[in-house]
Amino acid sequence: MNKNIIFNTACGSQNVGDYIIYDSIKREIKDIITNDFLVEYATHTPISHWYQNTNKNPLYRYCQEAQYKFIAGTNILQYHMMRPWANWNVNICNCAPYKNSILIGAGINPNRPAMDTYTKHLYRKILSKEYVHSTRDEKTKQVLESLGLRAINTGCATTWCLTKEHCAKIPTVKAKNTIFTLTDYKKDPIQDQLLINILLENYDNVAYWVQGAEDFSYLKSLKNTERITIIPPHLAAYQHALADGNVDYVGTRLHAGIFAMQNLVRSVIISIDNRTRDMKKSYSLNTIERRDIHNLDKILKSNIVTNININEKGIKAWKGQFQ
Repeated sequence: MNKNIIFNTACGSQNVGDYIIYDSIKREIKDIITNDFLVEYATHTPISHWYQNTNKNPLYRYCQEAQYKFIAGTNILQYHMMRPWANWNVNICNCAPYKNSILIGAGINPNRPAMDTYTKHLYRKILSKEYVHSTRDEKTKQVLESLGLRAINTGCATTWCLTKEHCAKIPTVKAKNTIFTLTDYKKDPIQDQLLINILLENYDNVAYWVQGAEDFSYLKSLKNTERITIIPPHLAAYQHALADGNVDYVGTRLHAGIFAMQNLVRSVIISIDNRTRDMKKSYSLNTIERRDIHNLDKILKSNIVTNININEKGIKAWKGQFQ
């Protein structure tokens, strides 16, 4: 029986959106690892310390013997890893368990103008040279190729189920109710207040899903929130609310919007960072820049066609290398 590893990017996260990504990835690779033994390690905490890798303990042996090691998406890469950040708590001294890992739908956070030498060395030690990596967008694909690695722009694994047949079932006209999100670490009180006002004018019922740890506190700092219903910060609660059958999604949380589309809900994602913009270039997400929120009323009242245009050929090719 083969041994496999998934490096879990959701465990320990303060963002429920990471569970949307992680659950989608586990669903997409179940055929690859069916009947095999699977261990999950969290990326948010160190798997082991350097001194633990100096002897062949059970954890070390399992990581050495694993057939496949998958890193489960998210915005996990960056240009500067000298100071490990929360999403991926790894450094050159404790990276041995990650050796020969394969990325699935991963993206990069452009936290520096260019990737430094240390980070390039770290990624070359960690990432597989044998297998083709799956990236969230074209920019990340090009970064991996610049490191001498092979990659396919498959899009985020959350979008792989958004086929033409699936998207055709998503309504095009405005619903009676809406669910919206805001982002605690990307605040813009002026534009976000305008968003709330527009939603209250356009929908009979407005609900707010708390995706991030500080999202609720941020909402309470804004005005006109008395009529807004709060959806608890659990994926099951959000999915239940989406099942209303007469609801739109509007918000700054990218994966809340993608999850809504997975559940056949018309979605408008508000762009606030590189992730939405990079994915829009390849996959035609229905988005609006936050600085253009004043145009949202017109967009909501128009027909919105969902056509994600996923790279089915690329997804099939990436999965095919494991057969």
